[in-house]
Amino acid sequence: MSDTRLSVLKTYKLYVGGKFPRSESGRVYEVSDSKGKWLANAPLSSRKDARDAVVAARKAFGGWSGATAYNRGQVLYRVAEMLEGRRDQFVREVAEAEGLSKSKAAAVVDATIDRWVWYAGWTDKIAQVVGGGNPVAGPFFNLSSPEPTGVVAIVAPQESSFLGLVSVLAPVIATGNTAVVVASEKSPLPALSLAELLATSDVPGGVVNVLSGRTAEIATPLAAHQDVNAIDLAGADEVLAKELEIAAADNLKRVLRPQPVDYAETPGIDRMTAFLETKTVWHPTGSLGASGSSY
Repeated sequence: MSDTRLSVLKTYKLYVGGKFPRSESGRVYEVSDSKGKWLANAPLSSRKDARDAVVAARKAFGGWSGATAYNRGQVLYRVAEMLEGRRDQFVREVAEAEGLSKSKAAAVVDATIDRWVWYAGWTDKIAQVVGGGNPVAGPFFNLSSPEPTGVVAIVAPQESSFLGLVSVLAPVIATGNTAVVVASEKSPLPALSLAELLATSDVPGGVVNVLSGRTAEIATPLAAHQDVNAIDLAGADEVLAKELEIAAADNLKRVLRPQPVDYAETPGIDRMTAFLETKTVWHPTGSLGASGSSY
C-alpha cells in the first residue's frame, strides 16, 4: 500500500440562514495567497444570494433583538471560546490570506478573540451608557433606551480579513441587529471559516449571513434593498462607497462611511451606537397624598 495520498481539499460555501448553500449561480472564483499561490475556490455570490441573505436576516431579527442583552453576551462569549479552540486553523488561514508570518498571524488571531470577548462584555452595558432617565419640567418620567436598527449590511474590510471583519461584525450583532456580511473579495476564507464556527455555536441561524464574491456586485443590491436598514461601508473604496451611499438614500438607510481605522487599537463604542435607535417613553408620575407632591 502506497504511503502517498491525496489530501482532501476544503470546499468553502456561503452561510445564509444557518445553512451552507453554494451560490445559486453555481459560480466560483479562485482565491490566492499573497504570493499568487492558489488556496481555494470561493463561491461567487449573485444578487439572488444577497436577497436570500436579507430574507434570512429579517426572519432572525425578532428573536435576536428580543433576547436579553445578558443572553447575547453569553452567546458572543461562546463564540470566543470556540475561536480559541480552532485558533491554529485561523492562524494558518490569516497567515495565508494576509501574507503574514505565523507569529504575526497568531497575534492577529489572539487580538480577534479578545475583540469578541470585549464586545460580549458590552451587550448588557451599552444601554446604561447611551440611555437613561431625562430631567423634564413636569410630573413625568422621561426614559430613553437604545434599540437595534434592524438588518445591517456590512462591507467587510478588504485587507484585515479577520480582525477587521470581527471588529465590524461583533458590534452590530452585540446590540441586537442581524447582519449580512460581504467578505473581503481578495481574502474571503477566514470569513467563510468563521461562518462554520458560528453555525456550531449558539448564534441563531440568520443572525449572521456571510457572502463571498465581487464586492461591488454583492454590495450594490444590498445598498438598494428596501428591507436593509443600515449599511457599514468599511471595506468599500471611495468610488464604490459613493455609489452605495446614493443607493442607500432611497429608503433612508443609516450609513457608516469608510474611515481610516487601526483595527489593532481598542475600539470605542461608535460602531455599536451607529446602529442603535433611541426610544424615549414619557410616563406620568401621578400625585402622592393630599399635598399633591409627585415622585
